[in-house]
Amino acid sequence: MTSNAPRRTVITAALAAAAAATTAAVARPAAAAPAAPAVPGAAHPGQAGTAAADDAPVDYHSWTAFPDWLSGAHSGTRPVPGVRPGLEIGRATGSLDYTDPHTGLTATWESASWTSPVREVPHPATELIASWNAHTPAGTWLQVELLGTYTDGTDTPAYVMGRWTAGDGPEDIRRTSVDDQTDGRSSIWTDTFSVDDASTGPLLASYRLRLTLFRKPGSTLTPRVWRLGAMASDIPDRFTVPASVPGVGAGVELPVPAYSQNIHKGQYPEYDNGGEAWCSPTSSTMVIEYWGRGPTAEQLAWVDPSYADPQVDQGARYTYDYQYEGCGNWPFNAAYAATYPDMQGVITRLRSLSDVETLIAAGIPVITSQSFLASELDGAGYGTSGHLMALVGFTAEGDVIANDPASNSDAAVRNVYKRAQFETIWLRTKRINASGGTSGGSGGVCYLYFPAKVSPRQRRALASVGVV
Repeated sequence: MTSNAPRRTVITAALAAAAAATTAAVARPAAAAPAAPAVPGAAHPGQAGTAAADDAPVDYHSWTAFPDWLSGAHSGTRPVPGVRPGLEIGRATGSLDYTDPHTGLTATWESASWTSPVREVPHPATELIASWNAHTPAGTWLQVELLGTYTDGTDTPAYVMGRWTAGDGPEDIRRTSVDDQTDGRSSIWTDTFSVDDASTGPLLASYRLRLTLFRKPGSTLTPRVWRLGAMASDIPDRFTVPASVPGVGAGVELPVPAYSQNIHKGQYPEYDNGGEAWCSPTSSTMVIEYWGRGPTAEQLAWVDPSYADPQVDQGARYTYDYQYEGCGNWPFNAAYAATYPDMQGVITRLRSLSDVETLIAAGIPVITSQSFLASELDGAGYGTSGHLMALVGFTAEGDVIANDPASNSDAAVRNVYKRAQFETIWLRTKRINASGGTSGGSGGVCYLYFPAKVSPRQRRALASVGVV
């Protein structure tokens, strides 16, 4: 496997191995979802394989305020003040003839761009995931690039972290990640920048994000971006993590709707083979609806009226990454959540379930990514190379209450998982897979969705995990 292999290829191989080891008696089948790069966060000299989760360096930084948009380097973009400041095209300063690899159509687009100030990473990083929140009218789109500098002073290539638009109409490009990006020292795995070998190569010392906004020539339409950020981290290799002690979130459960992905089996196979692979948009849909948002009846008119929970089909269609050929692109899910009124979506990493407790106690659910064998998570009844769940609370004893979409009915979605088991399968970076080999883990990746206006307690909770 090459270092820049598409993440879809990695997951397909892992799922095949897991399927071979799964017996027919498993109650709920494995769910296809994104896995982290095969060897993320390689250990450095002196780092122990069981480093405490609390010690893992994570830095989420974003540009959201009007002074943020005044900073950086503008080429035709203009900051927009207001209750929710943003950035849009002021005048076109560039032109691109883009052949969409997923439609074969070539079109000319005019553009403007903004490059962020340099963000010095507090601790040199092995991985980075960008995320953004934007409005993209039909016929507009955006591209986010990472311009990094290594610890040896040299620069990364201009890595494309995503080409995104909310729609998929005839006037739109197809939202897409970009494969085969590497310089031999780092690579892009669908949505994640990863240092190829952190034990020998330079790490990421700083970065800028370049945002390019596109529209049809002569159009007055423009994308508007409200949030642009990135999570840079250096998670040491670890097969296990020490369990955190139950705290402020113990005994709290949020009223998050429960939706099953499996009842959508066979629906719209053009979007990642249908519902069995829709853990990410199903989890996103649950949390979006918790906040009182969701698609309108008009937006859902395309869904077969005989299908239950059509909003899940909507989420799958509009998170679909045409290059990855799946609905599990992390930033695309966050961007989708932010298409609903006054919503924000962030991709970051948390350090322990104590962080999750702080957020849930403040009323903020957390969507987590994890991979595990059936024997590693009591009560799940399946194993997976990567799966998303919505964490909605904790029992009085501190065990995890998860809305697990890999269920055969909406009524079966609520599950309770043992705290120590769950913490390990979510926070570890390496694991033994079903074939006895070593695979990667997400290292604590999560989605955080919340309104543009939050309560003071919610603001403090978000700030405590580095999200402002």
